[in-house]
Parts: sequence; structure tokens; C-alpha cells
Amino acid sequence: MNILPRFLFCVVLLGACTGTGESGDEEQAASGFDSLFPKHIDVFGVSVRGTAGTPDDKMLHAANVMAEYLDNDADGVPDNALVVQAMQANDATLIMTIDFAELDEIFSEIGVDGMPEGVLQDQNAAETRPGGAADGVFDASFEEVLHLITHAGYAYAYPDAFGESPGTSLANAMDKARGGRFMQIPDPYPEGAWYSYDDQTCDYGCMAAEYIYWGLTSLLGAQDFPGRLEQIDNEWRLNTPELFEEHDPALFALLTDPQYALPTRLPIGNYTAGELAFSGDP
Repeated sequence: MNILPRFLFCVVLLGACTGTGESGDEEQAASGFDSLFPKHIDVFGVSVRGTAGTPDDKMLHAANVMAEYLDNDADGVPDNALVVQAMQANDATLIMTIDFAELDEIFSEIGVDGMPEGVLQDQNAAETRPGGAADGVFDASFEEVLHLITHAGYAYAYPDAFGESPGTSLANAMDKARGGRFMQIPDPYPEGAWYSYDDQTCDYGCMAAEYIYWGLTSLLGAQDFPGRLEQIDNEWRLNTPELFEEHDPALFALLTDPQYALPTRLPIGNYTAGELAFSGDP
């Protein structure tokens, strides 16, 4: 199992994030997962799954944010087919619960072995806040959905550019942002570092996944609202598009390179190219 931001992980044989077909224990795990996460929304072949108690509106919001990230021009077709294909191949799934406590209960009950094969990212209803910036709070959809897209999609579709190991374009930019290449979190970070995430459970790959999240959401304006910088400046200090472009030119160039078709507009939770719906009865 490969632990990444929060509960983002690969549940697979031999550490590879690709499907190998289900049989025996795998079928049992899938069956148990389906009963725990009965709600399902399909977004371009990528699953959003929720527990019975997860509010429908919160799931639909997260699914709409995913659709907007993947089809940012809202023409009904994903902007980068390679990324979506990688997510599908990795069985990328956003799993939603009522809150962290419910997720903890599920893991206590079934453990990691009870989860199906694939790349899973957690998000909960309590942190899903449509229009939260107006109230001075952050909508976690912008982060957790993006983690799934970049880790299960971009990192596999473009490993030299967006891979999460040392030496990729993303990692080289991160090394500049952190003031050096650190496989473990330095104490303290060098003076002048503008990315200083300090979660000791986060390894180098996890750091890269968090870094691209900070960069892209700052570029799109998600981090630019009153009081937000004070909430995040212990780990990220370029919260506006202007600050980001000026002080992190390496990541800015990567994220705005048209060949990768990354989003240029922040999702609002309203995918206009088609109505997303639950599969079966929610």
C-alpha cells in the first residue's frame, strides 16, 4: 500500500496501481466495499462513491467539481483523454463519508485489505463546502478531487513531467520551492522557502502531490479570499495568482503548458455540459 495525502492510496498487488481482475478475496473486498459505499456517480468513467449517510448534494457537488476539472471548457469531452484513461486504468475512486469519524469506523471495521483494488481518495461531507469562500472557509473538493486527478491521472500519463519522485519536472520545481531536495522534512525549512509542508507522515511523493495542489489552486484563485493566507502560510505562501506566477516560475510554466491541458478556470460545482446523476437509487 502506498500512502499519499490523507487517505489517498493504492490498494493493489505488488504496489502497482492497475487492475489485475477480481477473484476470491478481491471479489469479497469489492462486495464489502459496495455495501459500505452504495451510492455511486460516474464522471467520465471515474467513480464517486458515498456511504448511505453521505448527503446527496455534497456528493453531487464533488462530482461536478471533478467534471469541471476534467472538462474545463465544458464541451462534454475531457480536455486530456490520456489523463482520464490513466484514472480509469487505475480504478480511481473518490470515496465520500459523512465525516472523518465515519471513515475511521469503516477502516476499523474492514481495514485496508477490505478495500477494493485501485487508487482511492477520501473526502467527507463536513469539509465539502460549496461556495465556502464567501464565508471564509475552504471547500475541500478543490483539494481532494484534484489529488485524485493528479496522482492517478497526470502522474501516470506524464511520468517525466508530473511523476512524484525526484527528478521529474514537478519534483524539480518543488525542490526549489522547499529550498532543497529533502527526502525527509527539514527542521527548520531553509529561509526563503515558500512551500514548507511539515506533516511527518508525508513522504516525498506525498509532498509532490500536495505541492501541485497548492500551485494549481492558487493559480485558479481558490486560495485567494480574506483570511485564507493566515490559515495556510505555515505551509504555503503564494496564495494568489500574481504571487504564484512571480515567485514560482518553474511550476507556473509546467501548469500553464498547453500540451497538458490543465484547468484554467476554477470549478464552481456546476458542470454545464451535462447533468450528473446517481447510478440507480441513491
